[in-house]
Amino acid sequence: MTIDWRYTVHDGLGVLSVAGHLGPEAVRRFGGAVGWALTRGTGPVVVDLTELRGWSAEGQLAIADAARRLAEAGRALELAAIPADGSLVPAGDGPPVPVHVDRAAALAAHRSGRRAERGEERQEWRTTGWPADGPRPSGGRTGGSE
Repeated sequence: MTIDWRYTVHDGLGVLSVAGHLGPEAVRRFGGAVGWALTRGTGPVVVDLTELRGWSAEGQLAIADAARRLAEAGRALELAAIPADGSLVPAGDGPPVPVHVDRAAALAAHRSGRRAERGEERQEWRTTGWPADGPRPSGGRTGGSE
């Protein structure tokens, strides 16, 4: 089993939503999604795990590696809606990884103290297997590179 992902940029914040199981087979695909986020955004990246069914130790290490990759680029990684088993990304010598209870809380944390810029185009990229969740935002884009 692997993952599907969607990356959305709006108001200077990237949201990388992940669906499926982040196990050993999905680590490379997740790394590709992080690379996609690195090249298409500039601000912090919230990894939204709402649709994630679970993760392995390798998946958790992939999250920690993503946090390091983003930190090297001067960006932060945050988590939203960690899997129900309560496990967290391993602590270690990597950058801190804030954890939000859900996507709404993560977005609210970034909205406080800053005004949304009017006229900013929202952009979206996703794998072809990403679950359909209604109409695409206007001005959005979809792509399919992993």
